[in-house]
Amino acid sequence: MLMKIAIVGEAWGEVEERTRNPFSGPVGHELTRMLGEAGIRRDECYLTNVFNLRPRPSNDIKNLCAPEKPSNTGGLPALSQGKYVRPEYLPEVRRLYNELSRVRPNITIAVGNTATWALLLSTGISKLRGVVTTATAKEVSGFKVLPTYHPSAVCREWSLRPVTVLDLKKARRESEYPEIRRPERLIYIEPSLSDLEWFYDTHLRNADEITFDIETAGDMVTCIGFAPNPGVAIVIPFHDPRVPSGSFWSTPSDEAQAWAFVRRILNLPCPKSGQNTIYDITFLWVKHGMYPVNYEDDTMLLHHALQPESEKGLGFLGSVYTNEASWKLMRTRGKETIKRDE
Repeated sequence: MLMKIAIVGEAWGEVEERTRNPFSGPVGHELTRMLGEAGIRRDECYLTNVFNLRPRPSNDIKNLCAPEKPSNTGGLPALSQGKYVRPEYLPEVRRLYNELSRVRPNITIAVGNTATWALLLSTGISKLRGVVTTATAKEVSGFKVLPTYHPSAVCREWSLRPVTVLDLKKARRESEYPEIRRPERLIYIEPSLSDLEWFYDTHLRNADEITFDIETAGDMVTCIGFAPNPGVAIVIPFHDPRVPSGSFWSTPSDEAQAWAFVRRILNLPCPKSGQNTIYDITFLWVKHGMYPVNYEDDTMLLHHALQPESEKGLGFLGSVYTNEASWKLMRTRGKETIKRDE
């Protein structure tokens, strides 16, 4: 049996235990409604759970966990802080892997923390939702997974519903092919002054529009990026912690020329846009006396007009409107590198 979409939930509730069907009852009805709004027919999906049983009492998944780490965890991490699934329930997870291996869906929608834990060996659904990635569990390694909120969470917190529907719409698009398709980007980093001139003549001088973004630390711009289209961009660094001076540019004269280059781009007549650009514009004006000519759009405000009830950070917008990896989960934080995608 081959189906394009599989939906993995947590465990049986009261109605599921009685009917022995996943996503039955009110929660299942809400899932069906959200799937319909996303353009997905429920009967075209393979529905299952990590645990085909009802955690007792009170449907709390922690009731399946041991009070301390057991000797046999099945290679699975903690389901929550200090909570490891007891060995007698591990065959349920293996059963899930066998089901998915038999169905071989193009996309598996992991609804909620428990399904995300079983497939990605990670939790934190609010950070992981909306980003297409590959399963980490070796038994289903390479399977395409999209985490999102569980319909029971949606029923408890209605503000999660629009986001969940957006995630399901992405899952519908992703169901057309089994592989992850990332958009191709060409980003120039650590340029020389001659590189800046080449990029300006090749990509910026006659651009129809330019997006820009700055990164700051304290009262300093650490770098600024410019993109004339979705396929190419340049990042101009100013701070470099690897050198004693702290400046990327070898001499004050070179740094002054780099800033003059930034001013030249901002003064181009084409429309400018960015994300939360009020901050960027204010910072550049106060610290460097620069202001973008023909500033036009702010993606944060445009999104707010469409979805006033949802988050507005760039990471969230990336998860909703793009097929990029979750870049904020791949960046280095101190000595620890967090990487959750290919």
